[in-house]
Amino acid sequence: MLDATAVSERRACRLAGLSRDVFRHPPAPEPATQALSARIIELAQMRRRFGYRRLHDLLRPEYPAVNHKKVYRLYREANLAVRRRQKIRRPPSERRRLSPATAPNAVWSMDFVSDALASGRRLKCLTVADDFTHESVDITVDHGISGAYVVRVLDQAARFRGYPRAVRTDNGPEYTSRAFIAWTQRHGIEHLLIEPGRPMQNGYIESFNGKFRDECLNEHWFTSLAQARCVIAEWRRDYNEVRPHSSCGRIPPAQFAANHRTQTATSAVPFNPGLSQ
Repeated sequence: MLDATAVSERRACRLAGLSRDVFRHPPAPEPATQALSARIIELAQMRRRFGYRRLHDLLRPEYPAVNHKKVYRLYREANLAVRRRQKIRRPPSERRRLSPATAPNAVWSMDFVSDALASGRRLKCLTVADDFTHESVDITVDHGISGAYVVRVLDQAARFRGYPRAVRTDNGPEYTSRAFIAWTQRHGIEHLLIEPGRPMQNGYIESFNGKFRDECLNEHWFTSLAQARCVIAEWRRDYNEVRPHSSCGRIPPAQFAANHRTQTATSAVPFNPGLSQ
């Protein structure tokens, strides 16, 4: 800039209110800041769909004294902004509010996500999520999944979590099959069917499937069913136990569920006056 004008460096610094020493020696970031910036870049490369707030959630255990504003500044300096998707505007008549679940296992939402191997052979993923805790109950991957297959998957999940009070699905043949309907009746489970062509009525699982596609399916090229199952199982573990979720208070779903169980157990303990004396 000085080369293009006849103003001397001394006069230019005086006019700008800047010392010549500062002009000649720009401030260098501290080693701690450089380490933080490198860690932000590392996490952003591992999790390409994460913005600065979710990266800050992941960094909080390592850097408890660093606030989100500093993370945002370093995030912008590294040019890591995630490209925003263009939202589809829908007529107001198509929107219907979901009734939020009030407890774990109140409602499980489920749907299918399709993918393919490198050979072109089809992959079908059954995704099941708990509407209250936002945990991924299960992700089953196979070349084909029937209604009876779905029932076996849900029975296996129920061994560890218990049966839900309701399940929310679309009108796919797997969910309207005799095997699935008999399963809901046998366990006294309410079947919440959405209207045909209205995926927004199953918004919780649609949101989950969007994350699943972006962060797992679109990031990997599967060569075999075994590899796909291994990668997807690891992503599901990370989603439940590591990845912060904004609807859970910016903590992982598994931690949110554990906190809820602790609070419920504490509030369920009857008060004994003798213990307080």
